[in-house]
Amino acid sequence: MKFTDGNWLVKEGYQIHFPKEVYDFKVEEKAITLYAPCKYINHRGDTLDGPLLTIKLTAPLDDVIRVQTWHFQGEKEKYPNYAIANQNQALNIKETEQQLIFSSGALTLKLNKQDFQLIFENVAGRLTSADQKGLAWIEGTDQQTYMRGQLKLGVGEHLYGLGERFTPFVKNGQSVDIWNEDGGTSSEQSYKNVPFYLSSKGYGIFVNHPERVSFELGSELVSRAQFSVKGETLDYYLINGPTPKEVISRYTALTGRPALPPAWSFGLWLSTSFTTNYNEETVTHFVDGMAERGIPLSVFHFDCFWMEAFEWTNFIWDRQNFPDPEGMLKRLKDKGLKICVWINPYIAQKSPLFIEAHQNGYLLKKPNGDTWQWDRWQAGMGIVDFTNPEAVKWFQDHLRTLIDIGVDSFKTDFGERIPTDVIYHDGSNPEKMHNYYAQLYNQVVFDLLKEVKGEQEAIVFARSATAGGQQYPVHWGGDCDSTYEAMAESLRGGLSLTTSGFGYWSHDIGGFENTASPDVFKRWTAFGLLSSHSRFHGSASYRVPWSFDEEAVDVARHFTQLKNQLMPYLYRHAVENSQSGIPIMRAMLLEFPDDPLTETLDRQYMLGDRLLVAPIFNEVGLGSFYLPKGRWTHLLSGEVVEGGLWMKTDYDYFSLPLFVREHTVLPIGSDQTKPVYDYAEFVTLRLYQLQDNSKVELPIYNSEGILCKRFTVKKENDKIQVSITNTKEPFSIEIIGNDRISSTTAGHLEETQTGVKVGVAEGINSLTLTL
Repeated sequence: MKFTDGNWLVKEGYQIHFPKEVYDFKVEEKAITLYAPCKYINHRGDTLDGPLLTIKLTAPLDDVIRVQTWHFQGEKEKYPNYAIANQNQALNIKETEQQLIFSSGALTLKLNKQDFQLIFENVAGRLTSADQKGLAWIEGTDQQTYMRGQLKLGVGEHLYGLGERFTPFVKNGQSVDIWNEDGGTSSEQSYKNVPFYLSSKGYGIFVNHPERVSFELGSELVSRAQFSVKGETLDYYLINGPTPKEVISRYTALTGRPALPPAWSFGLWLSTSFTTNYNEETVTHFVDGMAERGIPLSVFHFDCFWMEAFEWTNFIWDRQNFPDPEGMLKRLKDKGLKICVWINPYIAQKSPLFIEAHQNGYLLKKPNGDTWQWDRWQAGMGIVDFTNPEAVKWFQDHLRTLIDIGVDSFKTDFGERIPTDVIYHDGSNPEKMHNYYAQLYNQVVFDLLKEVKGEQEAIVFARSATAGGQQYPVHWGGDCDSTYEAMAESLRGGLSLTTSGFGYWSHDIGGFENTASPDVFKRWTAFGLLSSHSRFHGSASYRVPWSFDEEAVDVARHFTQLKNQLMPYLYRHAVENSQSGIPIMRAMLLEFPDDPLTETLDRQYMLGDRLLVAPIFNEVGLGSFYLPKGRWTHLLSGEVVEGGLWMKTDYDYFSLPLFVREHTVLPIGSDQTKPVYDYAEFVTLRLYQLQDNSKVELPIYNSEGILCKRFTVKKENDKIQVSITNTKEPFSIEIIGNDRISSTTAGHLEETQTGVKVGVAEGINSLTLTL
């Protein structure tokens, strides 16, 4: 929200008060509280009249400083609030005549007492600062008050994040309201709003308010990042890196680490699509068609019309189209598939559940006690009140019935259009609940799956989220068009989301609205199957590959098989994400923070820390991408390219810019037909441009996330030594690139398209290759 009129004036209707000095302070073991009047105090009379801000500084974790500011502290507490791991650390505090200085880990805050200023520094120097206007209490003529924070932006500093946003990836110059809305992927609105941004200077800001937070990122004052909320208090955290990955890791330590998704969820999902006509015969035709064409399928998803129209959500199968749902699900599961069904948190008036929910108080109410209803989406629908424990149990019991007949996962759609003129069972503030509703909704469903199916099997396919939503994977990008432009905006949204602490992200391959051309569908298929999660889904047309052309079938088979073979690599990163919070799909900036050319890249990404992916966004097949410095090897062709330059190269539908970083040991799985298998058995290690006198540690986890094998690969002079622990299974080593093996006693040599492969027999725990 903007409060000023240019650089000099305040907008009509507002009065801004900001601290001029620190008049007094109180030091405790784990906090320091400052008292900062909004005028200079020259004599005792100046202490009369006028606002004074109370500022509390704490260190909830090492390298994190929390800044809480109040004008009036007498407001009634409003909830919900984000669940934050505030494990306050003891403060290291120093005082000089001019400053108060305290540190948290490598993060230091210097506070000027006489002319109020906050200066945040780490070992590399100044990160950002807040001058006298950096904290403010603002009066509006409508009796509404606001709290505002401002932090300086450095020259060339870029900001990222704020949830899944489809606007430009770099957020400088944008005005962003943190307010969940159902607006598709081609506007400034977002399904997943997160009040956290990451700076290219190696710090992050998390504004700890579930309600609407208004950000002005170099858009009101071009050299300031600003955030404001209604009311009398402002609470934000500054999180040190110094690397972007460390910032995200610390942010997720505060707000929650992602759960480890089941390995089967990384396989290909196929949907009925939305408004298409389908029944069991259609579903079986699709599933069998995929198998007949050799396209590995992991999950089948039933979208909205598994239930009768006008009755969403009733949790009851449409018996006209699915007369035997129990038998149908068993037949599908006998084919090796997992099952997902669409749900939402709305109960339509025609649903047989509506009267029950209304009479028992399970739905949101108007202030007069009536059930809140409207006709958008479903006629007369109400919204489940997840602050009511009885409503939660009722909702979960209906889901439990579906799980009992074979459902493995739920697509938790919607949850964004949550009204604010309502009453919650537990007295929650409706402004704070608007965004936070998505958190409760996904948690209710995720917790049930964890309870019934076990912690390692729980996964939702969610559209709405807020801060902390990363704990309940996985999320997809919502309703996009079927064009290259929509494909690019989807990627921008995904990179913004993963830069906001979300570990996993998916999108509708081929687009949702309308129907893609065969060209777009094939290019999107490559992109989709090199994302963390992959789903064919659309609106009014089927998304089976053969409905586009026969080549689309071959492309889908090719990239699905490739992804299955990459599962030892992908699942290692999933395990590490659950421990560190660092996402699988990540912006180039996260992996190459010292390369300024990566700071604005939004048409390519790193898949894990070793694979670079640049989807193709044009009908002529031209790949346009940047390779950071180093030697890069194309995963599919074996071509070696020296980085540090921008490249443009043509690719057919069976390839795209997919490069392996130098000094990589990449595990390639032995099974291309499914995502779940023994990742350690017959695994092939591909060695890419290993540096001399170097060592690489490579853990291999099984499909349950348990460490089952660890390779240590050393290169010294003209020899490569490989040591293995926790294994008896045979494996292979493949040297990719210019190095050629001249001798080995480990096993047989085999020439490959891109190098030389050594087959290693069972029981070998150490070997040396001579180059």
